[in-house]
Parts: sequence; C-alpha cells; structure tokens
Amino acid sequence: MLHFKKLAGATLAVAALLVGTAHAQTVLRSSDTHPDGYPTVEAVKYFGDLVKERTNGRYEVEVYFGAQLGQEADTVEQVRAGVIDLNRTSLGPWNGLIPETKVPSLPYIFRSVDHARKVMNGPIGDEILAAFEPFGVVGLAFYDGGARSFYNSKKEINSKDDLSGMKFRVMQSDIFVDMVAALGASATPMPYGEVYSGIETGVIDGAENNFPSYDTAKHAEVAKNYVMDEHLIVPEVFVMSKVAWDKLTPEDQAIFRQAAKDSVAKQYELWDAKVQESRDKVVASGSKITEVDKQPFIDAMKPVYEKHVTDAKLQDLVKRIQETQ
Repeated sequence: MLHFKKLAGATLAVAALLVGTAHAQTVLRSSDTHPDGYPTVEAVKYFGDLVKERTNGRYEVEVYFGAQLGQEADTVEQVRAGVIDLNRTSLGPWNGLIPETKVPSLPYIFRSVDHARKVMNGPIGDEILAAFEPFGVVGLAFYDGGARSFYNSKKEINSKDDLSGMKFRVMQSDIFVDMVAALGASATPMPYGEVYSGIETGVIDGAENNFPSYDTAKHAEVAKNYVMDEHLIVPEVFVMSKVAWDKLTPEDQAIFRQAAKDSVAKQYELWDAKVQESRDKVVASGSKITEVDKQPFIDAMKPVYEKHVTDAKLQDLVKRIQETQ
C-alpha cells in the first residue's frame, strides 16, 4: 500500500511538472524611447498581443517605453548583445553599421508617404531588413517615423525658389546641411530645445519636422508657414536579438515574423490619426499649410546623392526605390 502511494505521488508530481511545462512562459523585453501611448509603442504592444495569442501564451512581450532601458545608441548595443530581446529605433543609430540603412534616410528618396510605405513593406524593405542579421539582430518590420517638412516665420513657401536665402535649423548631419544648401537655403545645426527661441528672436527663420513635433514643441506658435515638401520620410525599424531569435523554433519564428508584419498596419493607423490630430490643431491656431510641386526639390538632390552615395550597391538600391511605382 505504501509503495502504491509513493508511485501515485510520483505520477502526480510528473503530471504537475508536465502541466507546468506546457504553460511555461517566456517574457521578452522590448525597448522604445518614445513615451507610453506613442504609435510605435502601441504597435509593439499589439505585436506582443498577437505573439501571446498565437503561441498560446508561451511568449509575452513587455514593452519598456520612455527610454527606460537607455537611449537608442545604448539599446542598439544591448539588443545586439542579447541583453534585451526586442528593440524599436530610428534608422540613424544603424547607419554607421549597416550601409543599406542609409538609403531610406536620404532626402527626397521617397516621393510620398504612400511611396515610402510601399517600398519599405515590399521586397526592397525585406532586403534591407535582411542586412541586419550579420550584425546580431533579426529585422522584423519597418514602421512609419513621419514625414518632415520645412516651416518658417517669414513667408509662405510655394516653390523651391522661395527657400532661397532662408536660414533653417537642421539636425547635426552632413547630408542635411548639404540638402538645405542644394535648395538654396542656409543650414544652422542647433539643439532641438533652442529652436523655439531661435525662431522667435530671428536667429533662424525656421526649422523642419513632422506635424506632431511641430505641434507638441509649440513651434507652430512662432512659425506659421508650413510647406508640405516632405523631404525626409524615414522609416523606424523593429528588430529582435539574434540570441533570442535562435532560441525560437522555426514555427515560432514564423509566428514572430508574421505578428511583426501584422503590427505595421496598426502603427500606420495610429500614426495617421496622430498626424491628423496635430495638423488640425495647428491649422486651428492659425498655421498656413501649403502643398508644393516636389519634383524641383527632388531634382536638386542630384549633387547630394553623388557626394554621399558612392557605393555601387547602394546606388542600385536608390535606383530601384526611385523606380518603384
């Protein structure tokens, strides 16, 4: 009888262990520098929901927003080392490591937001994502980082020539400085926090950014003229550490890839709503939004591309993007 009880107890213990194993959950950490509620943060949360559902709860994604795990440059190294599992960043921190990421960062490489989305979520986007893998990460998807355009305090811009002689704040970037010069204006690299006072005091005539930033930084208060030239439509990238990826079964890898692709539409939906909200707000406060023929702006970039895109492989990538209809 005692032997039977021991045997029964052992059987129950093994059964309990098997049940526990069946429901074992792996929690993956994902980093984002944007605040909670931001479209990229919410898209990664949505990705996590899909992964959890499609793996029957075996995997869960915990999103650390607001740079809780570090600024982008730091998290790039962490995800490559496998310290964090997933990461959503801009393309900038990858430019020095992965040459292909420079191309979507070029001014006027995309004719419109729709063109950018078609390219980055098609074969060319997949090709660029594949370029991440030799560097310790698996590229999962591209999100929309917004379209940047010029705005100023002086006058309405209706053509490329209207920019002539104007002074614009830009990010510290040789390509940006050359872009502004090619348009006939002067570039003034300046910390983002100084832009409002710079415009207000006349140190600069204006700056450039997307609608949500133009709105939330209150630049619309001092620079009422916004021209939709959309010179930069830089995608943001969502990657997974190769260390974490290699622990997945092929079936789970397929689930993760598809969930990431499915999260893109959610991010687009949220981003478009945010852009429209900010646009409506600045228009209501008195900003003048003008459309413009972008082709002269695009044509002016020829010397910029010749200077900064010298590799034959990248030149071919540029050509294929421009030819995508």
